[in-house]
Amino acid sequence: MHMPSTSPPAGIDATRVALRQYLQEELLPLEKRLGLSYEDKFPRELIRSVWRRCRALGFYGIHLPKALGGQGLSLAQLCLLKDDVAASGAILFPHVLGDWGGPSRIGSLVRYATPDQVARFVTPVIEGDMGICFAMTEPHSGSDAASIRTRAERDGDHFVITGHKHYITASTFSDVAITMCVTDPEAGDKGISAIFVPLDAPGVRMSDDCVPMTQQDVDADIFFDRVRVPATNLIGPEGEGFRIAMDRISVNRLLHCPTMIGLARQALNHSIAYAHRRQQFGGPISRFQAIQHMIADMATALYACEQMVLATAARADRGEEIRTEASMCKLFVSERCFEIADKAVQIHGNVGVTHNHPVEFIFRRLRMYRIVTGTSEIQRNTVAKGVLARQAA
Repeated sequence: MHMPSTSPPAGIDATRVALRQYLQEELLPLEKRLGLSYEDKFPRELIRSVWRRCRALGFYGIHLPKALGGQGLSLAQLCLLKDDVAASGAILFPHVLGDWGGPSRIGSLVRYATPDQVARFVTPVIEGDMGICFAMTEPHSGSDAASIRTRAERDGDHFVITGHKHYITASTFSDVAITMCVTDPEAGDKGISAIFVPLDAPGVRMSDDCVPMTQQDVDADIFFDRVRVPATNLIGPEGEGFRIAMDRISVNRLLHCPTMIGLARQALNHSIAYAHRRQQFGGPISRFQAIQHMIADMATALYACEQMVLATAARADRGEEIRTEASMCKLFVSERCFEIADKAVQIHGNVGVTHNHPVEFIFRRLRMYRIVTGTSEIQRNTVAKGVLARQAA
């Protein structure tokens, strides 16, 4: 089914130009006019207006296949765009391409959606009329995703869902959650199913007590108290939810990296500008070797991160397995980009530790990335397993 949109200019370079034009001429001025800050609680209608505008311009869900109204971008091309939006300085940048509550949350599950599910859930998300989140994590099952306890019991033509999902990203913008539930307690990870659950269904309650260190209103806990949903909301075969979700885990880890790189790039740009502007002892601090060395290290690390991610994305685009390399990227990029943010704070001095200064916020945000979507320790486990297995072979 084709869902037309106003496509951006052909070619990734032209698309990047059009995207930057939107960010600089529309989104940033809108944020300034509304007086938005990083920690504001944004009205849903504002968020949806950004979704719809970006959809009209062809950016929202641009990575989707053309049959779903996207442009079918390669992963390498998508990485460039994600870097650009994160580096722009826009507060609402995660909504431009559909990362928070949009098409990016659907992932590979769209391949398993029935025509009815496409009509009720997928199409409205792609069009920017509905928000969606992916609800897997629970209070006791962070990295051990297969240990989830939320139950979905079959009752005729319905599932009855009971459980608690924790720290679910983009849930505050969402109307429906792709919810991972245990449908067969005896089958381990083969007893986990994925189910569309409307968040306005009776028995669903959300709590935003889990405020991240960024203080942004993005994550919430979701409680399910005997929530009844039609069995037709099951995504794919029963018991296949965990496998379906894990199909894209390597790509998802990789795709977090350009966002980190873009934020680090923004921190570097702020640092260079500040070093030229800040006067000490009769001249700009950019003339001091200590400052120059920090900027040199920041730029070098950023270049290494960028090239590493693009090389891995190119491998994935060729159809190669990237499980080990994606974890390498998540590990290396999250730690190097945080170091870049740390140096940016150092260069800015007291300005860099001022609450809600862009550099201070980026520091907080990049620190989170060493935890979310798999800690550095989990990535090291994956890398070691992959490297050792290759050597053994």
